[in-house]
This record gives sequence, C-alpha cells and structure tokens, in this order.
Amino acid sequence: MLIAQMTDIHIGFDPDAKPEELNRIRFRATLDRMLSAPNPIDMLVLTGDLTDHGDIDSFEKTAALLEKCPMPIYAIPGNHDSREGMLHAFPDTPTHDGFLQYAVEKDGLRIVFLDTLEVGRHGGGFCDTRREWLKAELTAHPETPTLIFMHHPPVVSGIGWMDPGPEEQWMLNFADAIKGHSQILGIHCGHLHRPISTRFRGVPLNVTPSVAPLVAMDLRPIDPETPDNRDLITTEPPLYAIHRWSNGELLTHYETVSDWVVLARYDPNLQGMIQEMFAERE
Repeated sequence: MLIAQMTDIHIGFDPDAKPEELNRIRFRATLDRMLSAPNPIDMLVLTGDLTDHGDIDSFEKTAALLEKCPMPIYAIPGNHDSREGMLHAFPDTPTHDGFLQYAVEKDGLRIVFLDTLEVGRHGGGFCDTRREWLKAELTAHPETPTLIFMHHPPVVSGIGWMDPGPEEQWMLNFADAIKGHSQILGIHCGHLHRPISTRFRGVPLNVTPSVAPLVAMDLRPIDPETPDNRDLITTEPPLYAIHRWSNGELLTHYETVSDWVVLARYDPNLQGMIQEMFAERE
C-alpha cells in the first residue's frame, strides 16, 4: 500500500496574483507529478495548512484541484485552516467532540488522523479531550500496527521562529496519550516546511516538506527584537512523501517536484547490470 502525503499548500496566500498564484501552480504541479508517476497511490493524506486563511473560497479552489484524484483523500487541519472550511470542502470527514480526528484501517495498518488546530495560535494544540480520544483509540487496538498523521510536530527543530517551546502542554498531552503504545510505527507531520527526521518519546517522527515555498534552512538563534535580514522563505521546489506499507514494514520516500533530465533507462544496454544486481541476492 502506498500512502501519499502532501502538506502546507497555503492556497489563498496571494489570490490576486496574475495569471495565477504561485501556491496553486505548485500544488497543481505536485498533483500532476503524483498522478503521472509510476507509483499507484492508494490514498492521499493532506496534513494541514491547505489554505492560508481558512476561507471557503480557498478551500473550494483546493477541492477543485483535487477532483482529478481517483484515490481516497483524508484531510486534517493546520493552524492556517478552519474546521468549518475543511468540512465544507471535505464534508465526509469524521469529527469527534468537534475535532477533525478519526482513524481508518487498511491492509492491516491503522491510520490515525489528529486535529492539532488551536484557533488563534500558530503553534499546536492538543487538549485533554483530544488526548483522551487518542488514548482510547490506541487502547482499543493494541495489536494493530498504527501510523499517526498530525499537522504540528511536537518537537523543537532548531528553526527558532517556527518552533514551539520545549515542553508546551499540548506536547505533554500528546506524549501522555501515546505512552506505552508500542504498536505506533511512526508519526508524520507538516508545518515546518522542511524535511526533518527525529524521534518523539522513542517513536520515529518525520516532517514532510511543504508544497508551498519552503522555510529557509537557518539554524542560528533568532531574536524577535532584532530583525537581521535573514532568509525566511525560499522558492525551493515542492516535495511530497510516499509512505510504503509492505509485509509489516513502513518506509518513507520523498520526491522533489521539478524538471529534470533522465540519465539512464532500463533498456537492453543496462539489462546486464540489473541482472547482476538481482543475482547478488541469491
């Protein structure tokens, strides 16, 4: 099973741009690459910040671009989204206690989608209600391999202006919810607009880079009182993830969306090399 993940699309950041806003161009290019690539995607997961302002118009534009996708689509909100707008665009999204979090199971993998939106905050939220829901969900399926998707990564990356504090309450709540649940294979997030790999409470955690322009790679301390003219956002190409679930193992690939030149193809000239590589496995 192949699960594609796209995150931080930010439709509506510059809606009046001519002929079309950059984020829509990047999103269309990413969708086109996913759909034209040789990898048959079984589901598409959108991990938040689909829009820049959470408005209905931006959500409708996002949904229109997704109409050509033949696979099931699962969405969760980010801090730039609104729950009302997301339910307008994705009316079949399940809710629990007013939060857009739910779980699905396919091919022996349980996939949990979390709602970390805290209205009025750039950073994440995971209140007692959401914590108890996740605890109950994990407790009810202790033997089923589980993958968690959420917008905000509960870690400090070193990109100071994007990071949470080291032990914000919502992060502690999330840690409490997953404690002791060894069935969790991984946590996949968005929000930071960069590829990041780490662990959270012993569980592998990865951040998928954004479809919208990326955050600059600058790990120097930043002073909110002193603008230092550093780069914040760059036009690095869009990226998306493909999570491969096979024979009880989960592995993640990232693909950059840009123009490139093919340097080698599997033709008769390279058949011998391929045969040698397969022969080494015997």
